Amino acid sequence: MLNYLWSFMIIFSIIMAIFGGDMGTLTTEMLASSQSAVKICFETSGILAMWMGIMYIAEKSGLIDALASRMTPILNFLFPDVPKNHPARKYIATNMIANFLGLGWAATPPGIKAMVELQKLNKKPGIATNAMCMFLIINISSIQLISINMVSYRTSYGSVNPTEIVAPSIIATTCSTIIAIMFAKMMYRKER
Repeated sequence: MLNYLWSFMIIFSIIMAIFGGDMGTLTTEMLASSQSAVKICFETSGILAMWMGIMYIAEKSGLIDALASRMTPILNFLFPDVPKNHPARKYIATNMIANFLGLGWAATPPGIKAMVELQKLNKKPGIATNAMCMFLIINISSIQLISINMVSYRTSYGSVNPTEIVAPSIIATTCSTIIAIMFAKMMYRKER
């Protein structure tokens, strides 16, 4: 679906530029945007590598396991259907910690592994369980302490104060996560 949407927007832009007689501006902007995208990729790759390394060290040192065990009450509340010693809990905790730190890139691999483990508990393959839905909702809305990727983008574009978005993002993501959890819990109770 997104392929069709992007294709439509590109074709529509080209048609509008042709009829508007502004094909030169379109070409210039396309090239400038491409250069900007490559520049941002290089600038953010350093931050990405650093935080992925920190997450790797945290996992190998046992910090992730320690944090996951401290998160047991939260995981019990959010995922009552997942057994206490199931591997999905570790992956869910790792994903939540990475998202909390604003590391969406580092959260993706444990998120995929968590879904694979949750699928193993699924009695009806092809239909998402309540635990899968809750995990997806939390993953989408995730509370973020520091939006590292947004701070990185703001720095790349020369923001005077790239960290000024931290407080608003904490408030916004906290509200969205609380509402998402309440919705998922209401749906879970309604189903029962």
